[in-house]
Amino acid sequence: MIHPSAQIDATAKLAADVSVGPFSVIGAEVEIAAGTTVGPHVVIQGPTRIGRDNRIFQFASVGADPQDKKFHGERGELVIGDANTIREFTTINRGTGAGGGATRIGDDNWIMAYAHIAHDCQVGDHTIFSNNATLAGHVEIGDYAILSGFAGVHQFCRVGEHAFIGMGCLINGDVPPFVIVANEYGRPRGINAEGLKRRGFSPERIAAIKRAYKTLYVSKQSLDEARAELARMAAGEPDVKRMLDFIERGQRALMR
Repeated sequence: MIHPSAQIDATAKLAADVSVGPFSVIGAEVEIAAGTTVGPHVVIQGPTRIGRDNRIFQFASVGADPQDKKFHGERGELVIGDANTIREFTTINRGTGAGGGATRIGDDNWIMAYAHIAHDCQVGDHTIFSNNATLAGHVEIGDYAILSGFAGVHQFCRVGEHAFIGMGCLINGDVPPFVIVANEYGRPRGINAEGLKRRGFSPERIAAIKRAYKTLYVSKQSLDEARAELARMAAGEPDVKRMLDFIERGQRALMR
C-alpha cells in the first residue's frame, strides 16, 4: 500500500490500509486514518491529522507552514475530517499560534485543483471549492457553501452555509447564509434557491428565506432597521434566525 519510493517519517502514524503513491513525502507528526489514499508526489507536513476515506491527488501540498510573516515556528496544526476529495496542486496550510492554532476542514468537501486554503481557516462540511478558489487566512466557510472558479475570499471574512460565490468573485465582507454573490467585487444576487431545492428545503422554507433576503437587500432599510425586522421574522422561522445569528456574530462589514 506504500510505494517504495515514498518517504514516511518515523513519527507518522498511518492506518494499515492507507495507500501512499510514488515519491510522496509524509513528515513528522502526521496521522492518517483508515481508507485514505495519498497519490504520487504529495507532500504532507505535520502536525496534521487526516481522517478516514479521504482522497488526496498528486502534487497536493497539505499541512505546510503558514504563509504569514508573523509566523515564527510556533506550533500550529491542520485537522481534516472524513471523505474529503483534495485535487491536484491544492495547498492547505497549518494554523498559527496567534490565529487559534489550527486550520480545520470538515467532512465530505470537494476541493478542486489549485485551490488554496490558508492558515487558521475553518471550513465546514459538504462544501465545493472549484478550480483556483482561494481563501486568505482566518476565513470561515459554512456547510454546503460553493465557491466557483477563481473566487477569492479576503482574510477574516465569513461565507455562510448554503451560500454561492460566483466565478471570479472577490469577497471582502461577510456573506450571509443562503445568499448568491456574483460579479467581480461581490454583489448580492438573490438566494441560492436551486441549491436549497436540491438539498430538500421545502417551498415554505425557501419563501421565508426570500423574504429575509428582500428585507436585508431590497427594502432599502438601514442595516439596523433590517436586523430589527429580521428579528421579528425569526421568531417563527429557524432559517431566518440562522441568517440573523450569522449577522449578529459578524466582525467585518456585511456584503450589502
